[in-house]
Amino acid sequence: MTDTRPRPVRPVRPGRPGRPVRRDLYAVAAAVLLVTAAVLVGRYRYTYDDLIVGWPPLLGRWDPHLGPGTPAAVVVAVAVVAYGPAVAARLPWRALLPAVWGAAMAWTWSLALVDGWRRGVAGRLTTRQEYLSVIDRWQDIPATLRDFTGHILLHSPDNWPAHVAGHPPASTLTYVLLDRIGLGGGGWAGAWTITVGATAGVAVLVTVRTLAGERLARRAAPFLVLAPAAVWMGVSADGYFAAVAAWALALLALAVTGRSLWWAAGSGLLFGLTCYLSYGLTLFAVLAAAVLLLGRRGVRERPVLFAPLLVGAAVVPVAFTAVGFDWWEAYRLLVTRYYEGAAGVRPYGYWVWANLACTVLITGLATAAGLRRTGGVLIRRRTGGLRAGSGRAQDGGTANGGRMRGRTANGGRAQDGSAEEVRLAFLVAAGLLALLVADLSGMSKAETERIWLPFALWLLPACAFLTRPRGWLTAQAVLALLLNHLLATGW
Repeated sequence: MTDTRPRPVRPVRPGRPGRPVRRDLYAVAAAVLLVTAAVLVGRYRYTYDDLIVGWPPLLGRWDPHLGPGTPAAVVVAVAVVAYGPAVAARLPWRALLPAVWGAAMAWTWSLALVDGWRRGVAGRLTTRQEYLSVIDRWQDIPATLRDFTGHILLHSPDNWPAHVAGHPPASTLTYVLLDRIGLGGGGWAGAWTITVGATAGVAVLVTVRTLAGERLARRAAPFLVLAPAAVWMGVSADGYFAAVAAWALALLALAVTGRSLWWAAGSGLLFGLTCYLSYGLTLFAVLAAAVLLLGRRGVRERPVLFAPLLVGAAVVPVAFTAVGFDWWEAYRLLVTRYYEGAAGVRPYGYWVWANLACTVLITGLATAAGLRRTGGVLIRRRTGGLRAGSGRAQDGGTANGGRMRGRTANGGRAQDGSAEEVRLAFLVAAGLLALLVADLSGMSKAETERIWLPFALWLLPACAFLTRPRGWLTAQAVLALLLNHLLATGW
């Protein structure tokens, strides 16, 4: 006979975190040690002439200050911490997306204005290394594109400033076209960059909901709003690049799950544009491959989706090539220019790991804990659970006893359990892989607090795995406020 009497449950002592929370704290401690090591080694092992950054591992300088954006930043942080998780859980989905966009803009604008209007917004993109410094050289756009590669190398006549030379011409052309339609100057350029960049979090949410279910997307929403990355999203052009790349992935996810030819064409068009905004964003092919794998059932059912995807992806490259710009030649020259400048001095042995410390600072301690849980999900499910498009957990059970909630990649109802979590973990792992490839390449030595913004956004959904979201959101907000108020950041 089986003893069916209930067994006594050992009470949990108050104030003692459970094993998962303790492990989260170990991950946080490791992240803090990494940042501390990067700061101490950068300051006491190397000189400014070695690293060419003022406050290693970040490009900036120590400058404690307050500004007109300080009260607003504190109010936004408190509001998102106090109400963000509840609002994200209850608000209708169609209302949640514009709410996330608006809250992200409020957070980014307030942080930018801590440095004041001129230094924080209007002057960011007008310095001698930035895009607006060469607007007057684009009077004849086709001729400038044809001659673009002739000014990349440092010893070339009228060589381009660092950011212009370091990116394909679509990045500079964006601000040239803004100027042509009457939105010239640093103020309009900054407003454009923040407004478009703030949509990146919305694109990530759309992708997560499409591939891993609405429940996890809602849990990730407050973390996408209150990310420390907002310190650099306002105002760095890489925030704008991040949004374009994120929407390319979002439309791809919608295409392979909803089997829409229009979504596929739009995704291809944005992927083509992404590659002509930043050479390094070709690594988004890793994330695109992950999306195709997660939605492979839709791809198998409608392989014709590849036709509009490829046609769309060819539009921007064909247009620039027809005008006379050679992407491959420009990239070859950029590599030479890269090592002619600061990269030829900056030590790879330091930046290959200090870059990861920068990633901790832009994604926050909550993401460090979330990545630990992401790894745990993948390890537990390494023998199954990633049957893309099936919409069912492979172990016959779910996290809440079998209740159904959210949407899966094939548009059906999904079990609220491990299958969804594995799919999200796989997407986050793809983002991390792309970032690590960029790191090992040696083409991102320093300044990754802005360069890696497009990749960092795809690590933030790992926070959906965390319990006690208000505590983690508080840690995110405090880190961002400290960084923005203690340092004069370079971007």
